[in-house]
Amino acid sequence: ESVFPWKTFLINVSGAFLIGLICAAAAKDETVNRHLVLMLKVGLCGGFTTFSSFALENANLMKDGMAWVSVLYICLSIFLGVAAVFGAEMIIR
Repeated sequence: ESVFPWKTFLINVSGAFLIGLICAAAAKDETVNRHLVLMLKVGLCGGFTTFSSFALENANLMKDGMAWVSVLYICLSIFLGVAAVFGAEMIIR
């Protein structure tokens, strides 16, 4: 079994992609209900992704002497999460 927290990583990156799709689609159509968009962003994406698990997993990796895995996890999560948002926006445009 891998020490890298793949499940949370993939959920968070896919959630970033999803929120990018939602925001880009809403930006293209001004008739979309703002409350619906907010519910999808905060409710759906916020409930799907999990920052608390991300934080706990990084703390545990550091406590277990695997700081390099934690740094990799943090960097990949940030980089690929932001890239997923941009990728989703490019698909919608």
